[in-house]
Amino acid sequence: MHILAVDDDEPIRELLASYLAGEGYRVTTAHDTASAKQALDGEPVDLVVCDLRLPDGDGLGLVRQIRTDSQIPVIILSSKDQDVDRIVGLELGADDYLTKPFNPRELLARIKAVLRRVSNDVRPLRNPDELRAVVQFANWELDLTAQRLRGQEGREVELTKAEFGLLAAFVKRPQRVLTRDQLLDLTRVDGAEVFDRSIDVLILRLRRKIEANPKEPRIIKTERGAGYVFDAKVRTV
Repeated sequence: MHILAVDDDEPIRELLASYLAGEGYRVTTAHDTASAKQALDGEPVDLVVCDLRLPDGDGLGLVRQIRTDSQIPVIILSSKDQDVDRIVGLELGADDYLTKPFNPRELLARIKAVLRRVSNDVRPLRNPDELRAVVQFANWELDLTAQRLRGQEGREVELTKAEFGLLAAFVKRPQRVLTRDQLLDLTRVDGAEVFDRSIDVLILRLRRKIEANPKEPRIIKTERGAGYVFDAKVRTV
């Protein structure tokens, strides 16, 4: 497996290259976004480890481009003071994150987990009639295949990958109290990667998009001390 490690810190690049090579991976290193893009245009890459702070631009821009152009999994590296950037990176489609300073063994475990999850996501196509699933709730229509949310008047509301994954987890399990841990597991199953500290942020954003009054939610309700419940009737179209 070919891993691209992007970091402007030379000792970290050398650590990643030597450690991962010792574990049987082929590693290419890049010190900025320009060299990373050049590497991505060359031989196929199976996973990218990307620092969020790069000398010629932020790593978020690189994550955005990778996710726009491909499905290559991305693990972001960040400092402790980069919580907001880390959440944005996950919403852009990063698959996991690790905070510096990190233990190389933990990074290796996360790389293996992400690659295993990506491999498990590759399934044979089913009957095309079975691929399309559209559900309705309240005044909304959610296309689970096209990942589109429309209002009653036909207006489409844009969702990030993380927002869609969380909403899909809810509509498939209405009227059930879901804990944060359950939502973490369910969103991984439903095609997005959401982390504990961003669950509340994503729910606030979903409420702003689907609730008539986000301050008094009637669709996604909080069950204090327990979790959240999708308190709307859901039907398949």
